[in-house]
Formats: sequence, C-alpha cells, structure tokens
Amino acid sequence: MSGNTPLSDEIRLTQFAKHGGCAAKIGPDTLSRVLERLPKFSDPSLLVGFETSDDAAVYKVTDDIAVIQTLDFFTPVVDDPYTFGQVAAANALSDVYAMGGEPKIALNIVEFPGELDPDILGEILRGGADKVHEAGAVLVGGHSIQDDVPKYGLAVTGFVHPDKIYKNYGCREGDVLLLTKQIGSGIVNTAVKAQMASEESAREAIRVMTTLNRKAKETARKYSIHACTDVTGFGLLGHCSEMASASGAQIQINVEDVAYMQGAKEYARMGLVPGGAYRNRKHVEPLLDAGDLDEVWLDLLCDPQTSGGLLLAVPEAEAGSILREFAQAEMVTEVSVVGRVEKSGCEKGRICLRK
Repeated sequence: MSGNTPLSDEIRLTQFAKHGGCAAKIGPDTLSRVLERLPKFSDPSLLVGFETSDDAAVYKVTDDIAVIQTLDFFTPVVDDPYTFGQVAAANALSDVYAMGGEPKIALNIVEFPGELDPDILGEILRGGADKVHEAGAVLVGGHSIQDDVPKYGLAVTGFVHPDKIYKNYGCREGDVLLLTKQIGSGIVNTAVKAQMASEESAREAIRVMTTLNRKAKETARKYSIHACTDVTGFGLLGHCSEMASASGAQIQINVEDVAYMQGAKEYARMGLVPGGAYRNRKHVEPLLDAGDLDEVWLDLLCDPQTSGGLLLAVPEAEAGSILREFAQAEMVTEVSVVGRVEKSGCEKGRICLRK
C-alpha cells in the first residue's frame, strides 16, 4: 500500500495540515446552517439533490440511465504521497458506490505548495490514478492551483439505473444495519501523527482507507437495500443520524458489535481523539440516547472516518444471506452487524446506544 519511494522519508505531508482527511470537513452544524441559505433548485429529472444530505447528486438522463455526480478532496491523512493519493481517490469514488452506481469518469482536484518537489505531487496523482483504474473508470484531466496546504481529490461521474439508486433514507422497522469496514481511522491516524501508534494499527488503517467499496457494492446490489450511505467525516453516529432523521426512524446501535480498528479503543482512552469527533458528537446529541455508556464509546462512534465503509439497511430476512456472501467475497475489511432499525414514525429520528 506504499509507493516505495524515498520521497516519503524526506517530508511528512501530514505536518502541513491541522486536520487530515475527512476530519478536515466543516462540521455538520455549520454546514447545515450554510446550506439552508442556498436557493432551492427543482428539475423533474433531478432524482437526488442535497436536501437529504445524500452522498451525491443523481440526474435522470433516460428511463435506463441516471448520472451520479460527486466531488471530494481533502488534506493529507498519511505521509506517503502515493498512499495519500490512493486514500483520497478511494474516498471520492466511494460516493458513487454509496448511491449504488458505477464510477466512469474522474477529474483530479489539486492544491499544492509551489515550493515542494513536484515529484511529490506526481506520486500523489499516481496513487489516485491507480485507484481510478482499479475502479474501472477513466481519469480525464482536472484542475490544479498553488496553495500552502496540499489537497487532493476527485470529481467523479458515475451511472446507475434510475430504479436502482441507493439513498440514505428509506430504512424500515426491523432492518438490520451492516457496516462494511471497521471504524477508528481518525483516532488511529491521530495516534500515528503523535508517533504513538503501533505499526499494526497504522497498517490496518491504511488498508481500510485504500480499499474501494466496489466489492461491497457489487455484493449488496443482489439484495434489497432499503437505505445506504458511506461512513466518512461525520462518524458512524453522524451518518446514522442523517439516515434516522431522513427516514423518520429510530436506530439502535450495539456498541460492542461494531468492528473497530486495532488499538483504536486504547488510543481513545489515551485522549488521542481528533477535534472532528467532538463536533460530530455535539451535532448528534439532540437525537442520542446513550444511557450511562463509557465516554470511550462515544469517541469511537463519533470519530471522523476517511474512506469508510458502506452502512446498509437490509431486511432481517436477507441479513444472513448477504453476510455469507460478504464472507465468500473474501473482503479485506471487516463486515459487522452494528444495529437495527427499531421503529419508524419518529418525526426527527432517534439513535439509541446499547452494549
């Protein structure tokens, strides 16, 4: 998962940014206040806009084809340039998978300090290009500017059948919630930056962040997916809150059943928690029933993820079959049953945490 280049020994990319990866996202409270000021656009062919905080926009072109459009970029979350490119590209491509689509065209988005060796930028772009190729899409150019802090990502166009779009709402009472990657990348990367993480934890975080959600989506498309989103900068609870609110549902998360990255709980107890986790927690607290759970669980569940897994709401009758198929697909990430939809009809949605 490394570019095997001496450039990674010469410079630490993460030192350029106060926040790295999806932890650099603007907090959900601030973002919602900004978006509500934007004019409302309407078009009968616009199947998914930004009103429900979904992962990408979807526009119907024909009865059989809809276009998915998304854009995502961020600051370095790892020091190796090639790996940073891979992570950023996998994260951007994930939004298309989260809508049930296939990525087809990608454009680079680059901000890079003029004083840095351009070979570093070349390695970032090479990492991104390799992930685009792995996704079966084509890279067709992009746009770059000079900036003091390196940033990289993609604008991605994908296709999906209009009747087979995944949305982040629509989960139903009795649905089982599956997550296709373990969480904890924000905490582990904070520990890495502080030079307190084990090599095993660092390697696992990189493996998870550089893994495409392609195989997870291809497995899921054979089943009845009532709702789907990818878990990124708002943490598991933040994305659950969007799903619960948009669906008018109550979601229960069983905190001990969630798959966590090695060392994440230990590092959280040591206080190695990114600032984005506290912004995420503040945002979800009005919907949250956490009982008397230890604070460490909230740190883990609010931890901002970079290139996280798909959160799928699946009918209970199909949960066993899809889990078996995930196992047969030899996923390199860990799939876990994180909870279930307890009831529908909650006007603002609710999230209950239980051990």
